[in-house]
Amino acid sequence: MKNIIEIRDLVKKYDSKFKLEIDDLKIPSGCIIGLIGENGAGKTTLIKSILNIISIDEGNIKIFDKDYQKYDSIIKENIGVVLDNMFFPELLNISDINKVMKDIYRSWDEELFKKYIKRFDLPINKPLKAMSKGMRKKLEIITAISHHPKLLILDEPTSGLDPVVRNEVLDMFLDFIQDEEHTILLSTHITSDLEHIADKIIFINNGQVILNNTRDDILDNYGILKCDINEFDKVSKDDIISYKKNKYNYEILVKDILKLSKKYKDFVIDKITLEELMLLMIKGEK
Repeated sequence: MKNIIEIRDLVKKYDSKFKLEIDDLKIPSGCIIGLIGENGAGKTTLIKSILNIISIDEGNIKIFDKDYQKYDSIIKENIGVVLDNMFFPELLNISDINKVMKDIYRSWDEELFKKYIKRFDLPINKPLKAMSKGMRKKLEIITAISHHPKLLILDEPTSGLDPVVRNEVLDMFLDFIQDEEHTILLSTHITSDLEHIADKIIFINNGQVILNNTRDDILDNYGILKCDINEFDKVSKDDIISYKKNKYNYEILVKDILKLSKKYKDFVIDKITLEELMLLMIKGEK
């Protein structure tokens, strides 16, 4: 599978408070990549580095086999971006945005843009400041898609949206990815969304990638072994990734649950969610 983004030996420092450090990271084409981690972990710093919004201190980033710092028209035409904050002036309406985008992108598809606007029943002549957050977010995504980019980079695109609107937005992503030439890099705190649509998960903590695997491999192989206080010492330390002590029991993060379910027949090993995985890997004791 071809890689659409390749990162090597990346270092980005913010004084002595934070350092993003990624030795080797590849984003394959034709799939949805979920980027997870708590606030301040480095997700937005990574996205801004890829987009050349901030400069890195060390390392190399390639997009479409090109040096990201050159960021020529080919790269710009082939990337659609939705960041956390609205990027259009609030006095504009949808008709205004269509005119602006036609001047910016040679590949702007007015017909596709209007098709999505109609599909999601967005008001053409209403100024952005009068639209709901859900309407504006859908408009941002529609705009990012309507110049036929090969890569969508999205930072918290469904944050604050109600479940109905979120499902509509996720359907847009799935439509976009049907063509195996398209790729989505999606950073979000709503990990349940990624459990439905992501092909691969990249987990960043304290500026480093601590997990990089397919969604299916993570959800099928990791689990939570539960035991009471007196049984904790029966679990081999080699099998414990991290654990949380509750009032009456322990929750232990383990890997290879098929193997361990045979080894610990008297214990319950539950399937894990991405949110539970994050909490135990970040906050759990080692």
